[in-house]
Order: sequence, then structure tokens, then C-alpha cells
Amino acid sequence: MSSSEAVLTQARAALARVPYQGHQLHPTIHLRLSDGALILEGEVADIVDKTRAAAQLRRVDGVSTVIDHLRIANGGPAVGDGDLRTAVCERLLNAIDFRNCKICAKVKGQLEPVREAVGERAGWIEVAVHEGTVMLSGQVISLSHMRLAGVLAWWTRGCRCVVNDIVIAPAEADSDEELSEALQLVLETDPFVDASRIRIRTEGRVVMLDGYASSDGARRQVERDAWYVHGVENVINHIALSS
Repeated sequence: MSSSEAVLTQARAALARVPYQGHQLHPTIHLRLSDGALILEGEVADIVDKTRAAAQLRRVDGVSTVIDHLRIANGGPAVGDGDLRTAVCERLLNAIDFRNCKICAKVKGQLEPVREAVGERAGWIEVAVHEGTVMLSGQVISLSHMRLAGVLAWWTRGCRCVVNDIVIAPAEADSDEELSEALQLVLETDPFVDASRIRIRTEGRVVMLDGYASSDGARRQVERDAWYVHGVENVINHIALSS
């Protein structure tokens, strides 16, 4: 057995140990190696399954990088790529944290400016969509802004995958603290949760949530927001309900 075949065998065994939500969907996940990078393709039921599968495979010996192109199964009415691209651009336009960013849509390989920066320009974001996968590129001022852009794409109806290639300038070191800061920014942007009542702690890319929510729906929304944050590998939800 070649070294590549051995790595793929270990990876498939690791997928079988993932605690999938509901029924097991790992047979629909396809794996291939390219220069040490393990590429995931296929379909899963939920963002939780997608995140857990990628996190499990990062621990496999011989895997230098995991490229996660898993898509979420489409459980609702189909949304065209043009409509999805427009909706993602609208979310970015309406987010106060991107008011100083230029927003562009990539249509048939051509960039179409959607809005110039308001005030002093603080980067740019380009949005492309292909078969429900939102591809983000450009440059922003912090890792938190990069992560927020990705979550805004995930929040958009019809989005099945986000490939976030936005770069940070100047470069910034990633950390558990940065993940907590990014999630705090996401919660402050989410109109369906009260971020002031939530406490966030991150250790080893595992997010621990404490505090209070007014309903079970709000409690679950905070957890879901955490799963959407790029770099998070697990979420532990200790949020209590209160009036």
C-alpha cells in the first residue's frame, strides 16, 4: 500500500467516527490527496456535520492541510446563482463593519462594482457564486472581518458552501482569542440574538458558550453562528434560558 493510500484509508476510518447529526452521511464524502492536502467533496446534512468532518480529518497523520469543499444538502427551494450572489452582496452592503470596503460581484469572470468604499477605503470584497457555493476573495483589515464576511454568506438563503479566500492586510496571527473576538462580532451583527448576554471562551478552537437567551430558538441561533465561524472545530453550548 502506498503512503497516499494509507493516508486515505486512515481518513476514511476517521470519517466513520464523526458524530454526525441524525443519520450518517459519510459515504457521500469523497476524499482525494493533492500534494499532502486532503480535499473533501460531496454533501452533508448540516454545517455541524461539515465542520466536524473537516476537524476530524485534520488529526489524521500525513495530512498537512484539509481543503473543505463539502456542500450542505439543499433542503429548501432552489436559489439561482445570480440571486444568491446579489443577496450576499446585499448582506455585505448592509453590514456596518464593511461600510469602508469596496464590494464587487464577479459575473461570468468579470468584476462588476456594487459599491465604492464609504470614506477611507479599508479593503475590498469580491463575491462569486457557482452552484450554490459562495466564493469570497479580496482584502480586509482583520481576521474578524474575514470571518464575519464568511458568516454573512452562510446566513444567505440558498448558500450551500463558502470558500473564503479573503486575505488580511497587514497580516495577523490567528489564535483562540481571535476566534472569540470574531464570534463576538458575528453575534453583535445577528439581529436575532442579544450578544450582551452571551459569554464566549475558546480553547484549542473549541468554543464554549455561556450566558442567557430569551428562547430556545435564540440559544440555538447563537450556537449555529459559532459553527459558521471559520476555524471553529467544536461548540459546547451552556447557554441557559431566562425571561
